[in-house]
Amino acid sequence: MGSERRHRGRAVPARAGLNVRRLLALPLLGLLAAGCGIRSTEVPTDFGPAPSRVRCSLSEPDTATQASRGLAVQVFLLCGSSLVAVDRSLRVPDGTADSARRVLVAQRLLDQLAETPSAAEREAGYQTYVRGGMTVSGPRAKDPEDTLRLSTPPAELSAYALAQLVCTFSDSAAAEGDGSVILGGPTTTPLRRYDCTDEVRARPGSRQPASSEVTGG
Repeated sequence: MGSERRHRGRAVPARAGLNVRRLLALPLLGLLAAGCGIRSTEVPTDFGPAPSRVRCSLSEPDTATQASRGLAVQVFLLCGSSLVAVDRSLRVPDGTADSARRVLVAQRLLDQLAETPSAAEREAGYQTYVRGGMTVSGPRAKDPEDTLRLSTPPAELSAYALAQLVCTFSDSAAAEGDGSVILGGPTTTPLRRYDCTDEVRARPGSRQPASSEVTGG
């Protein structure tokens, strides 16, 4: 009986005894695996509740209500590391001449940028680097007609604040609508044309917006 073993008084083939030992060893292997940090992928894992609001996402504006408040415009606020357009509205008196209208729109946009974002906007991650108290005026005698002069020299603004101003102005009735705006300060420092490029919108704080000196009126 070299190929059989006795099991509780019965002859059991040696191969059957080997299978029994393997079955008995399976629970032990399972315990060892659990001790090594191996978990079943079928067990659901709770990662906590989902965020209450998607970052940089706001509810759709009420178009009818916005229209009743005045001219629909957009200002650029910082959210995360990028500039994002946010809907606003402002009032411009009917019959305002084009030159005066451009300056009035620019000042209202500047005021909007200087306001603290609403509670919903702050919750979604929006912020502004434009400080209050700044004013804007129109061109001087030898300036191009679409020039906007700030009470604070553009070069003294932070990269974030200047990017907000450039992109907001260039995308509005305050500029010519070609994606750029001519800005100057209160002194005789040369005017510069600033461009709101994709890079400015994507990385507003990395450097000052691209610009070129304006030489003639």
